[in-house]
Amino acid sequence: MFCQLDHILSQTASRLPQKLALDDNKSQLTYQELDAQVEKVAQYFVQLGLKVGTRIGIYLPKQVSAVISKFAASRAGLVFVPINPLLKPAQVAYILNNCQIELLVTTGSRASQLESVFSDCPDLTRLVLTDARFKELPSRKFDLWDHLKSKKETALLPHSIDKDLAAILYTSGSTGNPKGVCLSHRNLIAGAQSVSHYLDNTPEDVLLAVLPLSFDYGLSQVTTGFLTGAKVVLMEYLLPRDILKQVEKHQVTGLAAVPPLWFQLAQLEWPTACKESLRYITNSGGAMPKATLATLREQLPKTKPFLMYGLTEAFRSTFLDPEEIDKRPDSIGKAIPNAQILVCREDGSECEADEIGELVHRGVHVSLGYWNAPEKTAIRFKPIKQNSEYLEELAVWSGDQVKKDQDGFLYFIGRADDMIKCSGYRISPSELEDSVFLMQGVKEVAALGIKDEQLGQAVALIIHAPELDENQIKKYCMKNLPNFMQPKYILLVEKLPRNPNGKIDRTNLKKQYANLGDN
Repeated sequence: MFCQLDHILSQTASRLPQKLALDDNKSQLTYQELDAQVEKVAQYFVQLGLKVGTRIGIYLPKQVSAVISKFAASRAGLVFVPINPLLKPAQVAYILNNCQIELLVTTGSRASQLESVFSDCPDLTRLVLTDARFKELPSRKFDLWDHLKSKKETALLPHSIDKDLAAILYTSGSTGNPKGVCLSHRNLIAGAQSVSHYLDNTPEDVLLAVLPLSFDYGLSQVTTGFLTGAKVVLMEYLLPRDILKQVEKHQVTGLAAVPPLWFQLAQLEWPTACKESLRYITNSGGAMPKATLATLREQLPKTKPFLMYGLTEAFRSTFLDPEEIDKRPDSIGKAIPNAQILVCREDGSECEADEIGELVHRGVHVSLGYWNAPEKTAIRFKPIKQNSEYLEELAVWSGDQVKKDQDGFLYFIGRADDMIKCSGYRISPSELEDSVFLMQGVKEVAALGIKDEQLGQAVALIIHAPELDENQIKKYCMKNLPNFMQPKYILLVEKLPRNPNGKIDRTNLKKQYANLGDN
């Protein structure tokens, strides 16, 4: 039985001690070696006097020490807070203060960059530096990583139950500052169990982790890998082609990415060795454009594509069985194992087939809410109705508009707050983007609703298409889109902004073009 997140590692270590567990292209650890290092670091945390439930920050690139820190925190009864390594000092300081982080694990150079904000972080009393490459001695007390692993094991480690808080993952912040999603040991373990079940992960798998470990989808590559005894390869990439080199080098069997990265990978010629080893690919973080999926399937005929939908507040919610893709290419599938996905009206009652409502997730994956934000938690975590009675259990209301067909398959319509209301029509940005993306030469596209006196909202297309002009795109839209979807504005840009998780930053775009209708 797994009560703590680190138990999935220790049990695999007892079962497969000499199996290679983790490789960051600099160092390799077997499950036995990894578990031993987690124990050493957990002992250090306890010997420091950190109390159960204390939050520790992990501000590191994808390297072995980042993974060890997370599992050591679990073993020591602490709460780990992974901080996206792309964030700047001011953004890091916000997270440090928001959940009162007392210890930060980072590199020497990153500690130097954070010196300017340390004075604004009164709770932060200690650093653990994975190297000594700092410009000057940090103003906080610090220990070097290598010293941690040499300490004697003398402390009595605490025990947690599965409902205890294990981690706080900060969302990318679609509105205002990011929110800290509180995840229990149970949430993280159940997520790994459900996903590894439908992906059929085994000790023979090699999973390439290219997404940030501060992102639930990225962290999942590690937890599912350790649960099933797979080898996890950590990778920081500069170019998409580097990913293919790693797939070939390590004979990767499972690769997860978000739509913008899949688009870049689809443009490359995949080596034969990649086509032979890659058993499956997964997509989440947004709908994969049909053209991208078609190109990938053509390049990887032996690889199964799993299209998934999830939200940090409930880890993962649905997946589409690869056998259903040709029949239902627009579907986000059905609920993952051990979850129930409902389509609900505002009053909590369930919608009829093909009726648009909000996607609601209930079950073991539903997180504990937002850190120190009861009002925001109350908006997103609410009861649902069954047989006209409200259940005591709280479900997470996603904020996403979906519908369910007669066979129970779900279809994403759009974010409730992203829907474009034009001339009385409700237009799904994802549907509109998918249609425009089919035009030859379109690299990226985002659809926005712009305030308009006559229409309510007018459609704006923000497009990266180096070889096209506005007139060509307008002609394509006239031919392929209904009248109510025709864009009033077509804006050609060199690139679309990204948030730290690699998704198109819609919040940034909305701010940038908020006054477009005033011109």
